[in-house]
Amino acid sequence: MSDTTAAGLLLRLSGPLQSWGERSHFNERDTARFPTRSGVIGLLAAALGRRRGADIDDLARLSLTVRADRPGVLLRDLHTVGGGLPAKATVTTAEGKKRSGDTTTLLTHRTYLADAAFTIALTAAPGDSGLLTRTATALSSPQWPPYLGRRSCPPEGPLLLGRFDDALHHLVRLPISAPRPQHGPHSIEFLSDHPLDRLPAPDSTSPPGAETGSHPSGEVNDQPLNFHPRQRAYRARPLYRRALQLPADQFTGLGTDHLNSLAAYLREHLNHPERNHR
Repeated sequence: MSDTTAAGLLLRLSGPLQSWGERSHFNERDTARFPTRSGVIGLLAAALGRRRGADIDDLARLSLTVRADRPGVLLRDLHTVGGGLPAKATVTTAEGKKRSGDTTTLLTHRTYLADAAFTIALTAAPGDSGLLTRTATALSSPQWPPYLGRRSCPPEGPLLLGRFDDALHHLVRLPISAPRPQHGPHSIEFLSDHPLDRLPAPDSTSPPGAETGSHPSGEVNDQPLNFHPRQRAYRARPLYRRALQLPADQFTGLGTDHLNSLAAYLREHLNHPERNHR
């Protein structure tokens, strides 16, 4: 982003379970510890009604910044597939044959994030305002149901929080879906595909000596090129991290307490660009 002010959408990704595949392979299905670009762009494509294999170049231009309100805990689940079925109904092999005997039942391990909550900003270049409008409309009335990485992980509560002229400003200041810390400010992690040293945050929120997020902390292979089932392709992109110590009164708890605080914030700031920096 060439400017500290960027128009964008704010989304809330919260639910009992989430799973953002990172290196999933055959019977081992893992999850990243935060929403991936491929997972979020897939969610947007589903809301827009795009079929797998459809062009996603426009969605891939959106920048993603994640605020980890509650990182959640890892939960590993065991699934069995194909057991107790007649031969013609068992799992098909790579050669197109059917499994038989003691190979009919397959064991798979799937990892989820339990009790996690994230707030994300999807920001666009100035010339992409139409894309933000189309995406916001689709998220308000999705063509296909959205899910948090896997179909078995539906979101709870509001998904689209709204469109803002300065999305990153509000990403820092929105109520946080987590219990209030008992001893002053508490560190919240931000992750992005762009440098975070220009994140619009008060100087008082940066812990002394903490990384500013101006340089990548590593790479993740989650930039989607194609979602076609037989031609899925991704490329690596840089991952930037930054921790901010946000005030204790910004943590508004769970359930209705948080939702009421969130609604009050949105009533004050949504669709009021002149209030963006209050």
